[in-house]
Amino acid sequence: MKTVYALAAALSLAIVAPAAAEDLEFTLINTSGVDITAFHVSHTETDDWEENLLGGGILADGYEIDVLIADGLTTCVYDILTEFADGDAYEDYGVDLCSLGSYTFE
Repeated sequence: MKTVYALAAALSLAIVAPAAAEDLEFTLINTSGVDITAFHVSHTETDDWEENLLGGGILADGYEIDVLIADGLTTCVYDILTEFADGDAYEDYGVDLCSLGSYTFE
């Protein structure tokens, strides 16, 4: 069974919501035992999933990548859709990406 852990970054400075549009960055870690074939991140107020941030590639089990969200929005809260090579999908709603250091599938 795949489990996701959203870990807050251990920083000495407090992270606050951006007052102006800022890029959001976190590390996507896959230790689920199955390759990730798609990773979509969409603003919570949209009804559609945004493009696949893996761009048609995969994130193999045991690997990690840095994810950059540069959509020009001032929000921190997004919905996430992850698709796996075995046909499973995982949806996570209302994720605060401003306080996120990594997003891990186990």
